Amino acid sequence: MPVRRPLLFVTDLAYQARGRRYCDEDIFLTSRLRDDFDIALCHPSDAAALMDAFEAVVVRNSGPVLHYRKQYDAFRERAAARGTRVYNPLSGRGDMAGKQYLLDLTRSGHPVIPTVDRPQDLDLLPTAAQYAVKPKAGADSIGLAFVPRDRVDVLAHGDILIQPRVDFRYEVSFYYVDDAFQYALYAPDPDRRWVLEPYEPSDADLGFARRFIDWNTLDHGIQRVDACRTQEGELLLVELEDLNPYLSLDLVPSQVRDTFVTAMTASLHRFLDA
Repeated sequence: MPVRRPLLFVTDLAYQARGRRYCDEDIFLTSRLRDDFDIALCHPSDAAALMDAFEAVVVRNSGPVLHYRKQYDAFRERAAARGTRVYNPLSGRGDMAGKQYLLDLTRSGHPVIPTVDRPQDLDLLPTAAQYAVKPKAGADSIGLAFVPRDRVDVLAHGDILIQPRVDFRYEVSFYYVDDAFQYALYAPDPDRRWVLEPYEPSDADLGFARRFIDWNTLDHGIQRVDACRTQEGELLLVELEDLNPYLSLDLVPSQVRDTFVTAMTASLHRFLDA
């Protein structure tokens, strides 16, 4: 019999998300991954204390890091010091490292919602009726506010991001395991962004998403590329989620779900053997 390798699966089963039950997704995933691995679940605050007993740590629906920042930093430091395998690897350049990448991608001319982090740089952004102001450490729209230009100074304190409010047709997400595309979902109604439906991407859409997967240079792991379709038809990056992307697996056909589980299982085996 092949050796069953122990994994610590980090998830917050009690996390309350708007319109979604994150816990159901992780209950499903672990039920399937147990076919190949010995798995224990723990809350993100407990990961640093427990991880030494496992061959790798899999970070899944662990909720916004700002709710347990001290414990997360301790986990990262301990994992780095001990050489613990963490999936996704902690070298991600997207949301895992904070929102600085939105500034970097803006400056390098990538197709991203234009972003600055100082009110005095507003002239570098396209003119808009309203601007989004949000904390760099934010997640799930925590701390997000839309204000007219003359109100940006009032909210822009500390580590913040400023973006023009984009008039878009819809939002679309592309889901990857390692560098392999799995499926796409979109929200046809901009006012109901978590009411998602399957989306059939064009070659151009996949080329757009691929450039950010390639930019992130993660050899292993699960990533979600979030974008919006402007009224002019252009895709712009909203977020590159490489820490704990929610997968909306309950919204895809069973065959797609099975294919995703197979891809994730194979990815974990490659990760453990690397």
